[in-house]
Amino acid sequence: MATIYDVAKRAGTSVATVSAVVNNSAYVSPELRGRVETAVTELDYNPNLVARSLAKKKTFTIGMLIPDIANPFFPEVVRGAEDKAKEAGYTILLGNSDNRSEMEETYLNLFLSKQVDGILLIKGAEELSDSFRQKLEDSGIPVVLVDRESESLKADCVVADDVGGACAAVDHLIALGHRRIGIITGFPSVSTTKGRLQGYRKALQCHQLEYDAALVEAGDYGTESGYRAGARLLGQQPTAVFVTNFLMTVGFMKALEEAGLRCPEDVAVVSYDDFMWSEFFRPRLTGVEQPKYQIGYQSTEVLLRRLADKQKKREKIVLENRLRIRESCGQQKR
Repeated sequence: MATIYDVAKRAGTSVATVSAVVNNSAYVSPELRGRVETAVTELDYNPNLVARSLAKKKTFTIGMLIPDIANPFFPEVVRGAEDKAKEAGYTILLGNSDNRSEMEETYLNLFLSKQVDGILLIKGAEELSDSFRQKLEDSGIPVVLVDRESESLKADCVVADDVGGACAAVDHLIALGHRRIGIITGFPSVSTTKGRLQGYRKALQCHQLEYDAALVEAGDYGTESGYRAGARLLGQQPTAVFVTNFLMTVGFMKALEEAGLRCPEDVAVVSYDDFMWSEFFRPRLTGVEQPKYQIGYQSTEVLLRRLADKQKKREKIVLENRLRIRESCGQQKR
């Protein structure tokens, strides 16, 4: 295995110059930099990351915690975060909390023990303990909230416009003539659930339609909960249903089929979030497309800015969604 001394010898320069090029820590002339980079490539030299961390007082790692690794929404968010981290010379350590506070604290403890430079946190459904929140704050490690906000954690955050996305979905259904519109929500404590329910209510209010609690059923963002909530909701005979995440939509469509109902002839459906395979559903699903990749990418950008200036004003970035209209809502009702 090549060492920094081997690189310096091959390039005909000093070890200090090689270190400056590898760590980008000082100016090196283009000619000399080229010689060093050529030697690094020829010798397949890998810098000693431990030594690099000690020298810069950084580990060049970011901890990222997601609540459900089986949910297809999150991999694209992680990909966006990873791509930006890689551009900046960082590596991501990934954990999955299963929406449980004890798992969340276990992984956050691991990130703290690994001395990550920062944390990207997609908050689970349960609150952290007061003592652990204090521990996280005392660590001085910056946290950016991703996709979901938290009332108890005061941090930078990057989210999508849940209120606006839900409002657009329900507006579309109302424009098609629907007046009895049901909704399947997620975990009641999660900010995305609150925002999407708020958008649903806002659309009803804008069109002078009464909010009916009997048309609201709660799930947990999983497929089975969408099926169970859907079976209950269909008993209220809605003409349209807004399902607030993709996995619950899959469950709801199963409940719809088992009830002997057709989409969109009997019940129109709009799903929250959109994936390439939505085109292959029959009927093709209308969905609120979230900027998944950008949520992850911009979250890492915000974290890097926080690492550069820990005293700067707290940031909140809200990204726009897009309603993808397909066949699952049918034509205008007459």
